[in-house]
Amino acid sequence: MIEAFKANPLLLLFVVSAIGYWVGSIRIKGTSLGVAAVLFVGLGFGAIDKDLMVPEIVIFLGLSIFVYTIGLSSGPGFFATFKRRGFRDILFVISMLTLSAAITVGLFFLFDLDAATAAGLFAGSTTNTPALAGLLDLIQRTAPSQDLSDIAQNAVVGYSLSYPMGVLGVMFMIALMQKIFRINYRAEEKELQQDYPINEIITSRTILVTEAEAIDMEVRKLFHRFHGRIVFGRLKRGEEVTLASWDTRLHVNDEIVIIGGASVMDKVTNFLGQSSANPLAYDRRMYDIRGLFVSNPNVAGEKIASLNLQEKYPAVITRIQRGDVSILANGETILELGDRIQIVARRQDLPAINSFFGNSYEALSHINLFSFGVGMALGLLLGMVDFNLPGGITFNLGSAGGPLIVALFLGYLRRTGSIVWTLPYSANLSLRQFSLILLLAGIGIRSGHTFLATLLEGGGLLIFLCGAIISLVSAFATLLIGFKLLRIPFSFLTGMVANQPAILDYALQECGNKLPTIGYTLMLPISVITKILVVQILYAILN
Repeated sequence: MIEAFKANPLLLLFVVSAIGYWVGSIRIKGTSLGVAAVLFVGLGFGAIDKDLMVPEIVIFLGLSIFVYTIGLSSGPGFFATFKRRGFRDILFVISMLTLSAAITVGLFFLFDLDAATAAGLFAGSTTNTPALAGLLDLIQRTAPSQDLSDIAQNAVVGYSLSYPMGVLGVMFMIALMQKIFRINYRAEEKELQQDYPINEIITSRTILVTEAEAIDMEVRKLFHRFHGRIVFGRLKRGEEVTLASWDTRLHVNDEIVIIGGASVMDKVTNFLGQSSANPLAYDRRMYDIRGLFVSNPNVAGEKIASLNLQEKYPAVITRIQRGDVSILANGETILELGDRIQIVARRQDLPAINSFFGNSYEALSHINLFSFGVGMALGLLLGMVDFNLPGGITFNLGSAGGPLIVALFLGYLRRTGSIVWTLPYSANLSLRQFSLILLLAGIGIRSGHTFLATLLEGGGLLIFLCGAIISLVSAFATLLIGFKLLRIPFSFLTGMVANQPAILDYALQECGNKLPTIGYTLMLPISVITKILVVQILYAILN
């Protein structure tokens, strides 16, 4: 079988991927390695025979596509961080990663490590595979040809041996610090409910308008009164049923449908009157409710308000399903390819509305190869540009940093004229998963033999302990400074230190809500970019 693997690297690649994915799904005490297990299975196969290899292009193809898809999906949230929270949180994350790099430098001199191992140690203790791939890209371009293989494998060994504590160390520190600070996650969730209604189930209710204060009030004012956390649907006045608009004024005994989270429903009901005994949701003689997929590129990237639906049909989008998240729709909500919208419209208009949004599940599996190819090409070209730092250090963003930065900007823009840069949600996730598996399997297979040799020679324990030091000290400093000095909610901080999906999963279990995901998604782009840059600068300086 070994000979078959040597003769057919593709067979080897997919066997490693399949076994690694299965191993990653095994849960031990509620925790699993996830897709990162592909790396360790690859190391195991690579250790069997040093001639087991996959083409190097597989690694860099996986890397560039992986970071590009991350950038596209993270772009809007990344730039929203500047608008909502300024530079504070971003500078905080950069500072903490700089601390991790400083600890790595100290360990480099203390234990006389080589530059590649130390840089790989930084990438592993921060569990960042794109950083490792960026480091390997730099080594490929700068290391002497006769030493290239050994230097690259040293980087992977440093990464692989420090990776486990990069996961376990952060989990341990989250558990320790939440006890020291006596964190009450329920209280935090309640305090943040106004801005982050993460656990609310969106429902609808028909209200009978009876309160004097609500009479003759415009729907627009009601919307702002409740901070945009409700959507208005059908309105019944006498025997006439219409759709509420911004200019609609409420009359006594009007019946109106509101859509929103459970926490705001009772407040709106008490302000307007009382729940109606005859919910309008069941009256579909004139208006109906449909779920439609957004698959029309002309709609993607547009704000709901810019579609002027009520003037065309009329119709109201009440909520949006994006992946596993349900979003309350309003005029400022931007539609994405793959969104499943719930819309209220006249039955006679539904065929035209169906065509307007596309509503093709099959189309959502297609990738616009023009926009995808142009974006990837721009990213790879940016990655080739050399940057000169003081001291004569020259580096470039490589196959990781270039595509990531370009994708962040394109994801934020969403579209340029008729070109839609973003990918359908499901297509993005599929590409990301597949490219990450290529990346991890390729790295593991090519480095397995050196990994085994390091363990047998007794150098593995030292690297493992170094990884533990970096991971524990960095996580401790991040949680302490973030919570006590910067007053960042601890729920957010658990996501901000979650360098790896297994850590995020653990944080979600501890919190019992999705608040860690907010911290994770806000800081993921800047942390990935910073790690990719820092690991290359670290290697250049130490070398």
